[in-house]
Amino acid sequence: MISQYKIAFAALALGTASFAGGAQAAQEVRFTCAYDGNGCEILKDILARYEKQHPDVKIVTDVVPYKALLEGLPVQLAGGSGPDFATVTDLGGLNRYYLDLTPYVDAKNWEDNFSKVLKWYRSGPEDKGIYGMHTQLTITGAFINRTLFDQANVAVPGKDATMDDWAKAATAVAKATSTPYPMAIDRSGHRIAGPAISYGAKIFDAEGKPILVDEGFTTFVKKFVEWNKNGTMARDVWAGQGGNTYRDAAQEFINGQLAYYYSGSWQTARFDSQVGDAFDWEVVPQPCGGAACTGMPGGTGIVGFKQTKNPKIVADILNFLAEDENYLDFTVRTRNVPAKKSIAEKGVTYTGATPATQKAMNAWLDQIPGISPIAYAYQGYKNNRAMFNISVQRITQAIVGELTVDEAMARAKTDVEEMLKQAK
Repeated sequence: MISQYKIAFAALALGTASFAGGAQAAQEVRFTCAYDGNGCEILKDILARYEKQHPDVKIVTDVVPYKALLEGLPVQLAGGSGPDFATVTDLGGLNRYYLDLTPYVDAKNWEDNFSKVLKWYRSGPEDKGIYGMHTQLTITGAFINRTLFDQANVAVPGKDATMDDWAKAATAVAKATSTPYPMAIDRSGHRIAGPAISYGAKIFDAEGKPILVDEGFTTFVKKFVEWNKNGTMARDVWAGQGGNTYRDAAQEFINGQLAYYYSGSWQTARFDSQVGDAFDWEVVPQPCGGAACTGMPGGTGIVGFKQTKNPKIVADILNFLAEDENYLDFTVRTRNVPAKKSIAEKGVTYTGATPATQKAMNAWLDQIPGISPIAYAYQGYKNNRAMFNISVQRITQAIVGELTVDEAMARAKTDVEEMLKQAK
């Protein structure tokens, strides 16, 4: 009986080995994808074209929630069990795991077309590697429910309006229309960075050392905490979560529960498909402060990982996605701002887009030139994820009353100093 079990186990082992050998022969590569909206489905469609042209390559796509990517991918990579390539938003923070594409692609072409964003993926100024194919250039900013403003007969603030002006207008709209929440900002250190910079936050000192907390940053945080306490902001977006947990307020906006929603350009496709005829919505100018009227640049990229057993295939896939035809297709269908120079210079017609969406995309494009250099520097800083998390944790403590704003900011300063010690 025992010998029969041994024979059965040996047969199973042989079959498993044969299967593994077959998978290797088929050159299977695994892709982990997370996007707001329809990005992953469109990427799967484009990647199917690659498979058709390369029948010896099988691309297995795992679509995961954004939170799972943000929190789970670093753990996988640290343990050596990550995918061959993936979408990422923590661009510089995961650099140590990236596959350098330089030996496999036309480096000059990539430099010419992605020069503004390639540095976001690098470890520092001395690093010249090519690591990521930036699929879209995003900008944080605001949407309004225009129908609610019209129903309330409240004038939409103009181009130079401050966040205080928007808070006053949104509160009037919510009161007049019995809307649950005047405003919301995603629970994200990245999302509040633009308004903070507009109110004077410098993020770095004169020598370029990250400080995060200064007078300008504290000025905005005090306003934001007060708005969460007095009902101007949808409090549960921040106060209802713990730790570094990301939370957006897109569903509240889609459900008509928000007058003003500060999120970003990547939500455009989602609102295009999910709001429908429920109400009119539009993108409005960046809220100003005393120092600027800026959002935060960013976006999602696709990177390969150096642990892959098929670096040439992974690089070839990324190069395929970067080809003008495929890049434009992705840009149009996801309703995003292109990060590739050759596409952006020609302009983009968003085929099939509703008038509201085409207008929204034009509005995002108009805001790109106004992005503060501080915002670009913050987005490109390799430890920005840690700083974003510090912002979320300490500001939330002030919102829920665990700390005063001054206490929260003092602890945030200490957190940044500790971050720098650990980074060294």
